[in-house]
Order: sequence, then C-alpha cells, then structure tokens
Amino acid sequence: MQPTRKIIHIDMDAFYASVEQRDRAELRGQPVIVGGDPKSRGVVAACSYEAREFGIHSAMASSTAYRLCPDAVFIRPRFDVYRSVSSDIRKIFCEYTDLVEPLSLDEAFLDVTENYMNMASATLIAREIKQKIFNRTGKLTASAGVSFNKFIAKVASDMNKPDGITVIAPEMADEFIDELPIRKFFGVGKVTEEKMLNVGIKTGADLKRYKKKQLVQLFGKSGSYFYNIAHGMDDRPVEPNRIRKSIGKETTLIEDIDDTNQMVEILANIADRLENSLIKREAKGRTITLKIKYFDFQSITRSATIDEPADNAAVIMEYVKPLLAKTEAGQKKVRLLGISISNFDDQETGCAKVCKYRQLPLPFKFPNAKDTRNGFRLW
Repeated sequence: MQPTRKIIHIDMDAFYASVEQRDRAELRGQPVIVGGDPKSRGVVAACSYEAREFGIHSAMASSTAYRLCPDAVFIRPRFDVYRSVSSDIRKIFCEYTDLVEPLSLDEAFLDVTENYMNMASATLIAREIKQKIFNRTGKLTASAGVSFNKFIAKVASDMNKPDGITVIAPEMADEFIDELPIRKFFGVGKVTEEKMLNVGIKTGADLKRYKKKQLVQLFGKSGSYFYNIAHGMDDRPVEPNRIRKSIGKETTLIEDIDDTNQMVEILANIADRLENSLIKREAKGRTITLKIKYFDFQSITRSATIDEPADNAAVIMEYVKPLLAKTEAGQKKVRLLGISISNFDDQETGCAKVCKYRQLPLPFKFPNAKDTRNGFRLW
C-alpha cells in the first residue's frame, strides 16, 4: 500500500517588494509597488503588504495604484536579482526532495512523501524550509501549505499569510473544504464565481451538494474538476520537469472598439503583463500569437515564429503590430484582445536547473503524528 502523499506548497510573501525592502532599509514599513510608471500604461508586478492595505494588487494598472495610494514608492523590477534569490530558494527545496515543481519565481510544490532527510513530518520539513529561507536570503519570509494533494496545499498556503504554516491532514479535509469560500477555489475566477453565486454556491459545502453531471451542465468541462476538488480529490503529481505549452494574457473590453491605435495601446499593456509572467516563470518563447475576438464572438489568431526567443514586451510588440494589420480589426469591432507565447526555448525546470540529483532513501510509510510542537500540528 502506497503511503499518503505529503505535499508542501511554498509561497514567498510579497516576493519582489520584500526583496526591495530587504535591500533598501528606507523602504521597510512603506507601501512599495514594483512595476511600471504610474504616469504611463505600466502595471503592478507586485506590492508590499503595506500597499495592499490600500486595495492595491498585482496586475492592477499603476495609474490606479497611484490614485489609491499617492504616497506609495514605485520601483522598476530588478528581475536579475529576483531570479538569483529564487535560485537560492530552490536549492533549499532540493536539499529535501528532487520532486520540486516551480510555478513561478516565488512559489513551488514539493512532494516530501519520501525525502532525503528521512523526516516523517511534512510540517517540520516546511518549518525547516521557511527558517532556511529566512536565514539565507536576508530575512525574507515564506508561507507554507501542507496537505495530501496539490489543490489543498496551495489553498492552505494562502490561509495564514505572511510567514505562516497551515496544515490540512486527510481527516481535516472535508471540514476545510466545506468552509472554504468559493472564490478561494483554484480555477474559480470572477466570472465563474458570479455564476456560482447566482445558483447559490457560496462555499465548498454548497458545491459538494451538486452531482458531477449537474456541474458539467453548469460549467462544461470544468464541472468535473470542481466536483473532484469539492470532494478533496486531486491526484495530480508534483512534476519537476513540467512543461507549459504556452503563456498568455488577454483582456475583454468593456465596450467593442474599432480604433486600431487604441487596440495597440491595449495590446502594449497586455505585452507588459505577459513580460512579467514570462520573466516570473523564467520562460522565453519563439512563437508569438495574437488573439482577437470580434463583436460577433468570432475568434481568430495570427502567429509569428521568431529566430531568437523573447520575453520582452517591446520585442513582442514588434511582431504583434504587423499581426494586427493582418486581421479585420478596425473594419470590424473588437471585444477581446490577447497575446500568448509558446515554443519555449528552455523547457527544463525545477531541480534539474539548480540541483544535482541524489539517490532517494528506500520508500517507507509515515506515521500520522498526533502531537503538536510549538503550535504546529505534526503531520
């Protein structure tokens, strides 16, 4: 019989902003926004917890963030520094397991069911990792979710931020999911949340009352996924060499437009957001795709493959503009614009990039520790 999986999701706390506050003492305790110029079309890449108190969040227009907090300190991102710190953090992960799946520079899944330290408690592993991150990165903090699958571990890591640990053992899962607000479910965006609320689904307990067939009727293919996670079922493995086929960003417009100059401005903003995502995921792609949905809901794409892989907004826009000219945009009104990148140049991720693989110990079964130590449930 296979042991119950033990999954940790580590999520750095306000990563980019925390690095800036670490490196510049005068920024500590201040609302810090890492991103574009508020006087231009820039967007917020990250912000400190002090800035979040004003309602600021990532992907918000920098101009909006400035209106919410005129006293905030705006800083251009230093991605070379963030990459370096992220690499140091991943080396810590790989001291425990080679099953590390990075989601971005600041978060990752770890499967510690079997680990180099022969430690039975995933909780203690998470606590050790957090402490090592703090010690080795100049007091940067991380939050951790510990559970038996990826969905619950990821949700749990966000429950006690910053600098927290949330442990959801198998016997705790039903109650945890039942009480979880539907907006906290991974994969539930604003549109889906609104649709769920309209049919009376406010929590996991509400979602659990629906049969799989009913959820498929309401939400299409996603219905099966919602049914499974409502019942605590998520058998996705932690994939250290996970390959993402494409990364994209898109915007649905409030009103249909036919002004191509306005479209270019919107696409430039999308390209900025895409650049942030590409750099955060350490990805460069060779195929740039423009997506357009016209007023009549007809969707079309136009693509270009380039010689040198790109992650830069300016380079992306060099190819998006002629792609736009190859569409009927302007002649026909447009309701959605998007850009994606695929055909990635370097598809190696996780410990394969930053660690040497080591021999895992022989498989063993973990006891379920019932005691607590220093306020932590040991599981």
